Order: sequence, then C-alpha cells, then structure tokens
Amino acid sequence: MLRQIREAMAGSIPAQAKLTAVARTIAASMVAEVCSIYLRRASGEMELFATEGLDPGAVHVTRMRPGEGLIGEIMRLGRPLNLSDAPSHPAFSYRPETGEDPFHAFMGVPLLRGGRAIGVLVVQNRTSRVYAEDDVEDLQIIAMVLAEMVAGGDVLSREELKDVEIAPRRSERLKGARFADGLAFGIAVLHEAPVAVGRLLADDVQAEEARLSSAIARLQAQIDAMLEGHEGIAGASYDVLESYRMMAHSRSWNHSLQDAVHSGLTAEAAVERVRSEHRAGIGQARDPYLRERLHDLEDLNDRLLRHLSGDGEKARVLPENAILIARNLGPADLLEYDRKRLRGLLLEEGSSASHAAIVARAMDIPCVGRLAGLRDRVSEGDPVIVDAESGEAYLRPRPDVVEAITARIGARAERRAEFARLKDTPAFTRDGAKITLLMNAGLAVDLDTLPDTGAEGIGLFRTEFQFMVSEDLPRFSAQTDLYARVMAAAGGRPVIFRTLDLGGDKVLPYLQAEREDNPALGWRAVRMGLDRPALLRMQLRALIAAVAGRPLSVMFPLVTSVEEFRAARALVDREVAWAVRRGRPAPSRLEVGAMIEAPSLIWHLDALLPLTDFVSVGTNDLMQYMFAADRGNPRVSDRYDPLSPPALRALKTIRDACAESGTPVSVCGEIAGRPLEAFALIALGFDRLSMPPAGVGPVKRMVLSCDRGAASRGLASLLSSSAGSVRGEVEALARKIAVAV
Repeated sequence: MLRQIREAMAGSIPAQAKLTAVARTIAASMVAEVCSIYLRRASGEMELFATEGLDPGAVHVTRMRPGEGLIGEIMRLGRPLNLSDAPSHPAFSYRPETGEDPFHAFMGVPLLRGGRAIGVLVVQNRTSRVYAEDDVEDLQIIAMVLAEMVAGGDVLSREELKDVEIAPRRSERLKGARFADGLAFGIAVLHEAPVAVGRLLADDVQAEEARLSSAIARLQAQIDAMLEGHEGIAGASYDVLESYRMMAHSRSWNHSLQDAVHSGLTAEAAVERVRSEHRAGIGQARDPYLRERLHDLEDLNDRLLRHLSGDGEKARVLPENAILIARNLGPADLLEYDRKRLRGLLLEEGSSASHAAIVARAMDIPCVGRLAGLRDRVSEGDPVIVDAESGEAYLRPRPDVVEAITARIGARAERRAEFARLKDTPAFTRDGAKITLLMNAGLAVDLDTLPDTGAEGIGLFRTEFQFMVSEDLPRFSAQTDLYARVMAAAGGRPVIFRTLDLGGDKVLPYLQAEREDNPALGWRAVRMGLDRPALLRMQLRALIAAVAGRPLSVMFPLVTSVEEFRAARALVDREVAWAVRRGRPAPSRLEVGAMIEAPSLIWHLDALLPLTDFVSVGTNDLMQYMFAADRGNPRVSDRYDPLSPPALRALKTIRDACAESGTPVSVCGEIAGRPLEAFALIALGFDRLSMPPAGVGPVKRMVLSCDRGAASRGLASLLSSSAGSVRGEVEALARKIAVAV
C-alpha cells in the first residue's frame, strides 16, 4: 500500500488528483467504504481536500472550525479516534453536503509534522465496528508518510497548497523573561536542528533494521561512556545523562522504533514518527516531569538521527542576522556559533543567572528565555524579533511591529553612541565620589571590546571558559599564552584573574567527577582546586609565567572558610618561590583575594579580611545561597530580589567590614551591570563595580547623574523595611534625585 501511495504521489498530475488517488488507494487497501483527507488552512479551519466514498461535491466546501466535530477533536487531542458509532459521539458535527449519513464506524488519525497536526486522515464504514489495533497502526504509518509528502514540497508544490498551514504562519507574541538586554531582528535558526529526513519508505526492510540497530548501539555506547567520564557534553548534568541512558536502553522506545521500521519506513522516518507520537502525546502535559521527559526524548531522537546520518559533528553555517532558537544551552554551546552573524537568542527554559545567559551578556547578545512552547511555534527561516528590553519574542512579526522594532533599534544605537562619547569621561558622581568601573571577561571576544567600553580594567577574568571549550585539558603553554594575551589586551589596566570555578553545572568531559545530589553545594570551585592541587598549581604557575614580572592579582572562588583561603594562598606563595628558585621573575606586586559568595564568610570577615589583599562580592552565588534558591532553576530563581532588605543588609555588612579593615572591595556579580542595582550599591558605599561589557556605558551614565550622599540617605531608611522587595522604592528614590537609571 505504501508503494502504491508513493506511485500515486509521484506522477505529474495536479495535487488534487494525487490526493484523490491516495484516498482511493487507502480505501481499497483497508477495505473501507470511505477515506477522506482534511488539511488545515491558515485560518485554522480544517478543509476536506480529497475523499473516496463521500459526495465529491463536498471537497473544498466542507470546512470545520477549530475544535469543531470529530475532526476538531482529533486535532485537539493529537491522537487517533476510533469509534464504532460516530454519530453518537458528543463531538460529532453533521454535514449534509458530505452524504455521510449511512456511515457509523469511524477512525481518524492526525497528520503530524514536527509535533503539529497539519491535517486528519479518516476511514469510515457503514457497519458499526471498532477498528483493530493493527488497522490503527497501519493508518498512523500512512498518515506519517502522507504528512511528510504534503509538507515536503517534493510531490505537492507550495503553489498548489499555498493556503495549507504546514508550519505556523500567523504572527505570535510570546512573553518570557529577559536574560540579556538588547533588541534584535533576524532569521530563526534551530540549535542542533534535527537531521532532515530524505527517504521515507524502505527499499530493503532488513537493511533498515540493521542500520537502526547499529545506530542505537552506537548511541547507547556513547551515553554509557559519558556517564563513565570518558566523553561528554560540557555543562550537561549527570542526572540528565543518566535519564538519557535509561531512555536509550528503554525497551518501549526501542520496540517503537523497530516496529516502525518493520512496517516499511526507513530508520530516519521511524525516528520522526516516534518523535511526533511523543510530542502529540505528552507535549501539552501540564506535569513538569512529563514535559522534562519530552525534552529528554527530543534530544535522544536528535542524537539518534545524527548517528544515522553520520554528519552530526559538522559545524553549522549561520545566515546573516541569525536568531538562535533552543530549549536551553550550555555556556560552551553558544561559543560554537559565529558571533558576527549571531544577533539574538531565544530559549524555552533557563534563567537569567544561568551560565548561558552570562555568556550571552558577555557577548552582548540579546537573550529572552522561558518562552513556553517556542520550538513548536517557530520554523527554521522564520523572521523573529528578540525584545530583551521587555522580555518578549515576536514570531513572524507584522510589518508595523517590524517598523516599530527597527525604530527602537535605531534609538538604542543612538544611546550606544552616547555611551561611546562618555567612555573616556571619569566616573565621578555629582558630589565628587570616584566610582571605578571594571569589566567582567572570560572570552577572547571580550578582550577586543575593552578599549571601547570605557572600563578601567578587568575586575573578573573567568579562567574556566578556556577549559570548558577544549576537548582536552589545556596545556601549560596554552594557559600561559591566554593569560599573556589578556595582560597585553589590558594595556596596563589592572586585571584580576579568578582561578578555576568548575563543578556544579560546569562539568568537563575529560575531568571525571562523581555524581552529586546537590552539585551547587558540592565539590566545586576552590574545593576542587585544593583537592586536585596539581590542576590549581599548574594554573598558578601559568599565571606567574604570563605576567613576566608585572603585577599579578589572583582571587579564589567560593571560599567558604578562612582555612580554605589560607591553604589556597599557601599554594600561590609556593609557586612564586618555585619560579624564583629557577631564575624566573616573580610578580612585581602580588595581590591575592577571595570571592565572598558563601554566607558563612559574612560572619567571619574579621578573621578573613586581614589575610586578603582584596575581596570581591559574587552576588550571583551569594544570593542563591542566602535565599536557598537555585539560580539555574526557573521555578525558584525569581523568588528573591537583590533589592530586598536582607540582601541589601548583607551587602552593607560586607562593605562596612571592608571599610573598617581598609580592605579594597568590589562587586562583580551581574547586578553591578544594571543601572538601578548599581545605584543601590553606590548608595551602600561600594565604589568598585565589575560588570559585563554592555553594562559599563549605562552604569557610567547613571554614576554621572547620581548624588551619592542623597542616595545613601534615601536608601538607609529602606534597609529596615519589612517588605520582601524595595525595588519600587529604590526606583522612586532614583527619580526623586534625578538619577538616570
């Protein structure tokens, strides 16, 4: 039957004749008195496109509104409907022009394309009966093949089906969360887009079964190796990989694929069929656990398709003005794309404190996340707007929306020009307080932007990105070369190097680590460095070699106790002594600092600060630990506000202790780069802020308009508030004293 359908669709006759021939073939093969094909119009209506057994005059006349009749019910459910007496079903909608009065038995299945129903295939008989499971299975296979033929454009031209909604066409506005500020208009590109399925029908079923079995075996071996630490994906958690392994070895998934191939489909078509069934079955589930399993299955299907194609490792070429679409990204994933062509990023998941968001901000890429259902609503090549000022995305926007966003992009360009004019202006408040504005970095692209930002140096250089984007542990020479390039790019400006902050969600494929129930609170950052001193010592040795007798500032991440800092500082002293013994230059000035990210240090600053040359407050981790809210979990990451009394009091405690001991202190968390939050930090007394490159201009404009004395007096009264957040009050204070936030 599948060959007959393929032959019917392969001729040079018009689309209408092809579809009618297909309906006739299906009816004859399934011993059905009626076979009808409904396709979805751009209006959302379902139109009868072809039939065998109903009145031919109803073709292109009978239309069902969205949700109407049994056809609408199948579209809504996304799964088959098998009835012995269709007229008795509460959703039945009688259409006299079809002449379907004598038919009772009814079976309809959706035509699924990429998880979306683009039509319905129906068979009917006069006698009341429930179709057998084999009949349902056969019709689903036929529907899958028919959907690909309709949507593929090879046998039915786009002109012949110009009003059929194969993919979403209407403009849509999705509300999400702002991850990285900015605006962008471009063309949608799907991250790790599934391999295109060419052939649908197998010429040799046994050969396809062998191909599928071989690909599944390679996939299973790959995932097993990931969990053993021999290879993997940077940033993927062991929980996710373990769920992959369970699904990859799942009998039901394997049997579904094998059954589809056994029915006559190619291995690739079998994967697509199983994918569509999963999407239709659980894609609309409200249970977050089920939706997470769907995401795992999507990734598993994509990976299997790449194993079948053999070209999954090839780099993708981006079009001009690309907008990347993904469920979520690891920090290394974003770095694989051409920055010159990448204009924006849209994510279904994530949080503003995730490392993908941090990298996006560092690369000045507008990013909006938490866009529910994004992947099912956008197709490759769709025009897309990223509005990361309001946290929205526009899919296939109307001309007036494009015009409005273009005007706003122009206005942002003018503001950037204003920031550029201010880049050489010293950052003094109106009442004469000097504020040092520094830049966070960690990527090679950051080094090129330093002169243009107006930053006075690099207040945080994240050294782990070099390790995360490498397939092997970077050698001593590679580390030394990178740090030397950073020093050269700084051009005499100060640079603070943070030692490796690995662990948690930053997992290296070549560094074996045990699975942890609570990785954010586990073996990470300076703990890993102290337990693996060879790794930390090699990095310190590379830093000392790179500065070549110039000043060196190094700080350790996530110090939780005074003992940890003492041990880490001892390693620095040991490496300096090692260099001197071999006749190599020691740093002309050595400063060793600690990042305050653990609340435990707030009550032990009197013991820590005398041992340090400086400290830096990492507000990203400090806030998540203070509020017991994982910054990478969208369910809880927005349940606290850094502009809340407890957060502001904690920051003030740190600032006052540093002032009393004379210890230089800076804030290098993400809040330092947001004008309103930076205004609050200055009011608390902080005068050194380190931020993403894009934040320097807006924060400097704020500083130049700020009266620090008035800000401090106004904020003091807010610290004793009982409110969960004082953001509104801080905004009102800024307006009152005319601060540009």
